[in-house]
Amino acid sequence: MKHLLFLLFTTLLITSCGTSSSNNTIASVQMNEARSTDPSQYANTITKEELKEMLYKYASDEFEGRETGEKGQKLAVEYLKTQYQNMEIASPLGDDNYFQNVPLERQGVAEAKIIIDDKSFNSFEDHIVLRASGNTEIATKDIVYVGYGIHEENYSNYKEVDVKGKIVLAKAGEPKDADGNYITTGSPEDTKWTNGRQSLASKRDAAIENGAKGLILLDDAMFTRYAPYYQRQAESGTSGRLSLKSNEAEMMMLMVNENLAKALHPSILEDEKPKEIKTDLSLVIENKSEEISSENVVAYIKGSSKPDEILVISAHLDHEGIKNGEVYNGADDDGSGTIAILEIAEAFKEAEKAGHGPKRSVLFLHVTGEEKGLLGSRHYTDNDPIFPLENTVANLNIDMIGRIDPKRKDGERNYLYLIGSDKLSTDLHNISEEVNKKYCNIELDYTYNDDNDPNRFYYRSDHYNFAKNNIPVIFYFNGTHDDYHQPSDTPDKIEYDLLENRAKLVFYTAWEIANRKERPIVDKATD
Repeated sequence: MKHLLFLLFTTLLITSCGTSSSNNTIASVQMNEARSTDPSQYANTITKEELKEMLYKYASDEFEGRETGEKGQKLAVEYLKTQYQNMEIASPLGDDNYFQNVPLERQGVAEAKIIIDDKSFNSFEDHIVLRASGNTEIATKDIVYVGYGIHEENYSNYKEVDVKGKIVLAKAGEPKDADGNYITTGSPEDTKWTNGRQSLASKRDAAIENGAKGLILLDDAMFTRYAPYYQRQAESGTSGRLSLKSNEAEMMMLMVNENLAKALHPSILEDEKPKEIKTDLSLVIENKSEEISSENVVAYIKGSSKPDEILVISAHLDHEGIKNGEVYNGADDDGSGTIAILEIAEAFKEAEKAGHGPKRSVLFLHVTGEEKGLLGSRHYTDNDPIFPLENTVANLNIDMIGRIDPKRKDGERNYLYLIGSDKLSTDLHNISEEVNKKYCNIELDYTYNDDNDPNRFYYRSDHYNFAKNNIPVIFYFNGTHDDYHQPSDTPDKIEYDLLENRAKLVFYTAWEIANRKERPIVDKATD
């Protein structure tokens, strides 16, 4: 890390974000509400040389791919803690405790014994257990068929039935209108009720919201793909998915094939009308789980005049670990975001040392378990927000900002995808645009911000756990590439000049949010 003396030295490269020049847009664009201090001198502490040095360490084989709960992840969190200690940036948890414990459990592959009207059905042949809390035993006739299991304002299968404390039976898909458009959106494009894994989560959440204690989902197509995988895991003794450990019972969820579904409700394929079905069901689930220890890393700079208002800058610290003897280094995903935050934190710290600390508090949040389902960020927002969510003014989330998307044929090299900036707050989007014009002139590409983007990146990184709580977000992203989630995602392939410029953009945006008079207005809040 550099000392403040280095701030006197600036680069004249026109591609460098924040370069001072009488001819550029810095002189012509004025921020109305941020303090008059020029943040460029602090932004210039963010350099490609330091980013490269740290990333070669963080994404080295020594860190073993940083898999959640494993040795490499422990080395990673210690590394981040040491960096913050060296910068004399405190932890909001007090003392030298920079770790927010994230209690996880690795579920073993559960197997179920199911009998319907005296007929037995077999694990992996007819059904698989997607979710269960420990061992479960159910004998019931109280099953409620809920059609497609959809719950929206304009269409709900739950409106006319009471499912509280009961098992619900649903089928995959979503009905269409006479024009061939899905009924919830009026569009022929896939929806959250039809789009693969997201449809599973959406139908699960709908059942939970309506008080069901269990969901049996007929999805023959997904069952065909999932069942062999689950069976191989069970036979090899491979552990199952990681999840947040909860003291509350998890709703049971099964995926079944057509054979079992028809045993419960013979006309399920043709019938869409929700109703109670009286079928004898005996269900016994044997499940094993293992507790896993993991941590978010947290550090912060306390605001000078509005310390109770919090800006969160986040990135995930984990990656894929070691597979078949190969280390998945995760240099871009998300070593680039992790190291960028360290440099952004240093810039804020240098400003504080010079008497120009941020008005609002800034939390530097490195989350674990992103690759396992956004677990660390979900724990922060849903279980243990260190600062109240109502006081959190925005989340700037950095996930992969060190490479160039090979699918992007047009436009400048110095670009960045922005996702979510206008989803909840027009104000935040405008701040982002004005900051970029004033300091950086990076080409901001909103391709993946489209609501109809089939990749659905808006839902796939840690900002989403803030957005679902109506906290304005920006997700900074360079797009995927051939090395995405491969052992070839190594630090030698990072474009360090781009990484520097992109990190500076996040810093400048954070500076404006942290110092302006009013917090970003949320004008598009969701229910």
